Amino acid sequence: GSSGAGGLPSSPGPGQGKVAFKAGDGEGGGGGGGGRSRFDSAGGRVSNGDCALVGAGEESGPALPGSPESSSKEKGFSTSQQRDGKPGIPRRSSIIDGTKQKRERKKTVSFSSMPTEKKISSASDCINAMVEGSELKKIRSNSRVYHRYFLLDADMQSLRWEPSKKDSEKAKIDIKSIKEVRTGKNTDIFRSNGIYDQISEDCAFSIIYGDNYESLDLVANSADIANIWVTGLRYLISYGKHTLDMIGSSQDNMRTSWVSQMFSESDVDNLGHIPLCNAVQFIKDLSPGLKTNKIELKFKELHRSKEKSGTEVTKEEFIEVFHELCTRPEIYFLLVQFSSNKEFLDTKDLMMFLEAEQGMAHVTEEISLEIIQSYEPAKDGQEKGWLSIDGFTNYLTSPDCHIFDPEHKKVCQDMKQPLSHYFINSSHNTYLIEDQFRGPSDITGYIRALKMGCRSVELDVWDGPDNEPVIYTGHTMTSQIVFRSVIDIINKYAFFASEYPLILCLENHCSIKQQKVMVQHMKKILGDKLHTQSPNIEESYLPSPESLKGKILIKAKKLSSNCSGLEGDVTDEDEGAEMSQRVGKEGVEQQNSMTGKRFQLCKELSELVSICKSVQFKEFQVSFQLQKYWEVCSFNEVLASKYANENPGDFVNYNKRFLARVFPSPMRIDSSNMNPQDFWKCGCQIVAMNFQTPGLMMDLNIGWFRQNGNCGYVLRPAIMREEVSFFSANTKDTVPGVSPQLLHIKIISGQNFPKPKGSGAKGDVVDPYVYVEIHGIPADCAEQRTKTMHQNGDNPIFDESFEFQINLPELAMVRFVVLDDDYIGDEFIGQYTIPFECLQTGYRHVPLQSLTGETLAHASLFVHVAITNRRGGGKPHKRGLSVRKGKKSREYASMRTLWIKTIDEVFKNALQPIRDATDLRENMQNAVVSFKELCGLSPVANLMQCILAVSTRLVGPDNAPLIVLNLNDQYPTMELQGIVPEVLKKIVTAYDMV
Repeated sequence: GSSGAGGLPSSPGPGQGKVAFKAGDGEGGGGGGGGRSRFDSAGGRVSNGDCALVGAGEESGPALPGSPESSSKEKGFSTSQQRDGKPGIPRRSSIIDGTKQKRERKKTVSFSSMPTEKKISSASDCINAMVEGSELKKIRSNSRVYHRYFLLDADMQSLRWEPSKKDSEKAKIDIKSIKEVRTGKNTDIFRSNGIYDQISEDCAFSIIYGDNYESLDLVANSADIANIWVTGLRYLISYGKHTLDMIGSSQDNMRTSWVSQMFSESDVDNLGHIPLCNAVQFIKDLSPGLKTNKIELKFKELHRSKEKSGTEVTKEEFIEVFHELCTRPEIYFLLVQFSSNKEFLDTKDLMMFLEAEQGMAHVTEEISLEIIQSYEPAKDGQEKGWLSIDGFTNYLTSPDCHIFDPEHKKVCQDMKQPLSHYFINSSHNTYLIEDQFRGPSDITGYIRALKMGCRSVELDVWDGPDNEPVIYTGHTMTSQIVFRSVIDIINKYAFFASEYPLILCLENHCSIKQQKVMVQHMKKILGDKLHTQSPNIEESYLPSPESLKGKILIKAKKLSSNCSGLEGDVTDEDEGAEMSQRVGKEGVEQQNSMTGKRFQLCKELSELVSICKSVQFKEFQVSFQLQKYWEVCSFNEVLASKYANENPGDFVNYNKRFLARVFPSPMRIDSSNMNPQDFWKCGCQIVAMNFQTPGLMMDLNIGWFRQNGNCGYVLRPAIMREEVSFFSANTKDTVPGVSPQLLHIKIISGQNFPKPKGSGAKGDVVDPYVYVEIHGIPADCAEQRTKTMHQNGDNPIFDESFEFQINLPELAMVRFVVLDDDYIGDEFIGQYTIPFECLQTGYRHVPLQSLTGETLAHASLFVHVAITNRRGGGKPHKRGLSVRKGKKSREYASMRTLWIKTIDEVFKNALQPIRDATDLRENMQNAVVSFKELCGLSPVANLMQCILAVSTRLVGPDNAPLIVLNLNDQYPTMELQGIVPEVLKKIVTAYDMV
């Protein structure tokens, strides 16, 4: 059972054969201790965040699953995920926590897989839990913390706490004196507290009461308990002692009558009961993610508690199990935040939710009604325009509330820029389906890559039998496939996923005779799709993807223009030969050692190469002076890494005009993948990946190219395209020309996590936890993890919030990874990777994918996403000013001298206006933050949420308005009406400042 406070045992639930005892100070649940810290590939260390405030045990009354203790395991990354790293620094414990060190979690055996705690599915559940009482921490100034037991009087007129030095009549608050119940750490006492950072935002809440707006600041042992108190108190404020009557009179009847009606339709013989198997299937149809054995077990335990035999299920039993299994408490708590303390959302409530939380613009009641009629299962609710908990759950789990912005599911970027201004989805050794040393070659490698939106594939061509060229990795034991069959497949699938140009990277090792056969096959099969038009020497940049739609480009060696014969010799490009050599001490020498080898090239094949002529890279300054825009250099991963670290600015500038292809180190004989971010940050367009090898790096590649309709082309950030811009990929601070963003992510819950595919553990119970990773430039790489939820993969409640600063949003990606903390053999449950620019804010579901990229049925994370500017508040800025630290910590623009007098003079005159604009922006942002604080909200909130929060205080006792909004001016103004409390005067002053 859940642990009781003060060393008392808690009552065992049905079917449970053990009772837990605890010491007086308890083992609080909290943040994931002992977590590991990953070192990102760019070398920047990433540390875990502080743990949440943890408590002295859960209350002994009815409760939701509380925060379990954190895992004591430390483990490295799974090899299947390529998560190589070093052990991290354990999170420090909260000083409020009585636990001095982590205790080993004892393994226990339960003969029941069912949680014993009752799920909260209505306001009456909250009220009943409050009457039973909970242990809460009372926070006072000067970091003082008092453990008190809070309970609601049975008559629901007052809130009491004990023990207390005060007289028992003083250790209470009358419900009718409560002005507001505020969530989070959003009062002066919380903000000025020395232990602010150690208190979980999701466990904290405040009761604002009395004429002087005093605050009682409390912290629960879990977010669930905090939600119970906030929900219950808000109902009591609205309805007083009539709360339970109000709850029973409206939506609960609507929901119950809907479930009853469904039961009756199933009970065709009108017997008053249905077979267990029918009841189980019925509930599974209503909630497809639920496991059959869990539903069966719930019915059987209900029968056992009633000492009932047989397998028939009555209507009452069906309704009880439905409420228990099909109600997600976290969605219920969200619903009542917006329902004006009703058990359903009407059209206006839903409008407010869509605008204030989901960021939807131009919402009308008609739109709200359409959503209700689409997702509300009860006909009564559809007719009345009411959205019940079931309809709200249906809506939140629908594609409409997916975390991925649907605007990015189609091509949404400018496709008329030069080819060199795009990242291009690229494959290495496309013909391989396993490792690159002994693995088989197969045409399915091309089919898979092209269907995934790949726009650059590789053909390693050698002389074959019967005068037919073949494709395989030279100098290795890989099998061979016929060149002609590969060209056939390319012709069939080239534009299956994208209409934009496909690049064939031809590594030619054939004799002149078989080169001519290659030309015949390509001309006959590909025909007009081949782009053979010579480049325009008057131009400075490559043509655009838009102008090359439906075209296939050949990237290969080309004879010099002064070659008059039918053939000539060119430098060989042989990645396979590199693989057969050992890497030199410097890791770069072997690429240069291959440059002397030459081979014969026929003119017919040379003429198929137009704007992707392969040339050898020498050095940046030589390329800036001599390289033609249609010439392409290939870089070994090791060489590219050297340039990325030693010449990051030059590499970015080089890639503004020229295409650069980076291929994996020849030492990766297992076909493992490099981190594409290491080269994207330098502007490298063609980063060739081993598509046959799943894991973190392919997750990044697949996730990255989703953002432009999966067309295989992603426009690079402006700072990497503009001629006069300067960007160093290894910056550890803000990026000139880009305004940093703060990403706030709350991991609320998970749904239907499967057991890791390769797990050797028996049973299907998992101990899940979640990592949120940020991938991007070194300054942005970070990760945070939640606590572990023990033995709950069905609907674990995490309720943990994280914050990340994103300095270059256009190159950042967010990766959600779910792992099993109690694994044998395999810990990986699922992941989802999404570009920062594709995130939808608000309450969203994240669909989880397997290691190989398939969507896991019904498995998801429920999260809340908010994006603010660096100082908090206001809309996110897509572009900003280049910045440097100024006095008073204010950031002002600085200019980079180009030593071109006319340009430098023009920009010099712009410095003061930009400085003034910066002051205006900073002043506005500071004013917004102050306004949010006075409204009792965190910096994550928007202005609409502020107005909503303060609206409850704008009416006096006699319903006369204390403040009115004047909408006649350009901006709405607040006007005081007579004498108002001091706190409202401060709010009006702060609003005027905004």
